[in-house]
Amino acid sequence: MYGWRDFGRLPRVWWAQFAKEGIVRHSLVRVGAGVLLSFGLSISAGCGGSGQTVHFDLLPQQQPVQQAEPEGLKIVIEPFEDRRADKQRIGMRTHLWGGVTNFNVTGEKPGEVYAHALADRLRAAGWFDRSWDVRVAPPGSMPNADIVIGGQVFEFAANAKSRMFSTYLTTSNKLTITARNNADHSTTSRSLESSQSDTVVWFSEEDVKRLMIATIKDTLDRYLADTTISQRALRPKR
Repeated sequence: MYGWRDFGRLPRVWWAQFAKEGIVRHSLVRVGAGVLLSFGLSISAGCGGSGQTVHFDLLPQQQPVQQAEPEGLKIVIEPFEDRRADKQRIGMRTHLWGGVTNFNVTGEKPGEVYAHALADRLRAAGWFDRSWDVRVAPPGSMPNADIVIGGQVFEFAANAKSRMFSTYLTTSNKLTITARNNADHSTTSRSLESSQSDTVVWFSEEDVKRLMIATIKDTLDRYLADTTISQRALRPKR
């Protein structure tokens, strides 16, 4: 066994080796601390909100299908009435280290977004998987149309909450769509709700847009599934 006095008689090369290993360990600790600090600063820089507003163009891109024999049926869609409690934004992203980024739609009128989205859907593949003669017009501007569709938007929301190493996204819609039939002066109303959620590791504003478009599509899919065209009027399917 060696005692403390024996260390004084160790060869100089051993002392040099001990000193070298100590320097290496100290250097590794400093490098590791620097990497962690840089990583933390990069996360902090990307996880703080400045209160700015990001606008989304949410109209889905539809591919028209071949149109069937025209029936001369004219459909008008009026911009939906905005009945939301908060009309300043559709939601926000809450950042990990504080602050928010606000979300809104291009034009800041969700009711118009839904009217144009429904019109685009009907022109592409509406009832019976065919294209229909549809246009968007101001309320009361085309009273002689066979079918006039309007609605009320009660909820049109998109939110993102940043967490450590992930961001949780939610979107939701709640609205009522009402069709007025000129043939027999009847009306058909449908109340619809839809929501989506997702978790992403690397957040992008395109993730919010993708989820909102999916929510709108789901709402319109269910509306078309619940209604049909019969005797030049829009009717409930069941």
